Amino acid sequence: MKKMLAITIISALLYACSGGAGSNENSNADNKSTDQDAGTKSLADYDPHRGEGKFSNVEVGPIDAAMADAGKKIFDVKCSACHKLTNEKLVGPGWAGVTSRHEPAWIMNFITNPDAMIDKDPELQSQLEICLVRMPNQNLTDDDARHILEFMRKNDGAK
Repeated sequence: MKKMLAITIISALLYACSGGAGSNENSNADNKSTDQDAGTKSLADYDPHRGEGKFSNVEVGPIDAAMADAGKKIFDVKCSACHKLTNEKLVGPGWAGVTSRHEPAWIMNFITNPDAMIDKDPELQSQLEICLVRMPNQNLTDDDARHILEFMRKNDGAK
């Protein structure tokens, strides 16, 4: 009886993982060229220095200690499970040097709009191939994103 139950469960899992691909193959093939055309149009408008989102110019000055401390608290709760403050990859890439590789607007746009940026940014798509997990949208506010940016700057040694 236990063997029969185990076989049934395994069969159900295998079927569920297949996603019913056989029934959708034709409809996916019909829509493929339309999806590619739409993706090409939106990729042409993508700015790899700014990213995709509402932030276009983020002014930064000397480190604001209060904002950096608030960013550290957010990091501890929402980011530290996947990111380290070094170059070491955990689930996602390490944060060391991120502010020297990306503009402040790009960082804030990615924090607040990860799905659209992953879909359009070739660098993020390459990172996805390494990490194998998309960054989830943490539904952070604009202020949260600014605080995290300030914490990243402090982590990178900005003065």
